[in-house]
Amino acid sequence: MSRRYDSRTTIFSPEGRLYQVEYAMEAIGNAGTAIGILSKDGVVLVGEKKVTSKLLQTSTSTEKMYKIDDHVACAVAGIMSDANILINTARVQAQRWDKNFGFQLYMSDPSGNYGGWKAAAIGANNQAAQSILKQDYKDEITREEAVQLALKVLSKTMDSTSLTSDKLELAEVFLSPSGKVKYQVCSPETLTKLLVKFGVTQPATETA
Repeated sequence: MSRRYDSRTTIFSPEGRLYQVEYAMEAIGNAGTAIGILSKDGVVLVGEKKVTSKLLQTSTSTEKMYKIDDHVACAVAGIMSDANILINTARVQAQRWDKNFGFQLYMSDPSGNYGGWKAAAIGANNQAAQSILKQDYKDEITREEAVQLALKVLSKTMDSTSLTSDKLELAEVFLSPSGKVKYQVCSPETLTKLLVKFGVTQPATETA
């Protein structure tokens, strides 16, 4: 029965359902987790990478994090072809706006709904992640504390048994010392140090 009503995003079933939107929401639920946390001095985005390979150039390839403009970034989960269209549209729109309203975090979904959040999670195990964020998030959290919280949430909700830098991506939007908004993706080496520092992974043992 659903096949008669799932060929367009604007065709409702007799029950009032949009199957194409439901399919997209299901894809998000099966994708790697992405977490966003708003801090008093920036925004932290952390994502779980589903595609890991030693052949990938980690310095140039990102699976979850995308720069929209110098002052805007996003983390994605779900069908990447859809995400690429939205990212390209957002990049065009971002160039038309240069007003500063302070750091903000928004989350949207395929239904078109969006809203501002202090902390949010999408993707696999998002309900468990959202529960931990709700419990541990505090107002006036610093960017470093936000990174620690995001890594803690992923360590408790990821299906993987170990949290390593090759399975994660971390990006931040913050003010540089010069006063300009900066977007920065954390290198695998720095991410490994952060994982050890915050106690969510074990330091690598040196072999003789």
